[in-house]
Amino acid sequence: MGDRHNPKIEAPANVEKDPEDWISGDDPMTSAQASYLKTLAEQADDPDAYADGLSKAEASKRIDALREKLGL
Repeated sequence: MGDRHNPKIEAPANVEKDPEDWISGDDPMTSAQASYLKTLAEQADDPDAYADGLSKAEASKRIDALREKLGL
């Protein structure tokens, strides 16, 4: 029994899905995403990074890009 794989204990190496693969990726970005994206865009002095009407997936990609740009 000690040889059995337990997925609850041993998470796969790639536990994050690409935003393009999200089932709800086409849904409108959440208010939390909008707020965070707006804050990051201001910090990065990149006002074009924020736009109303983004999808969850697009907002996530822009957040990731800004976090990388800011070294967060």
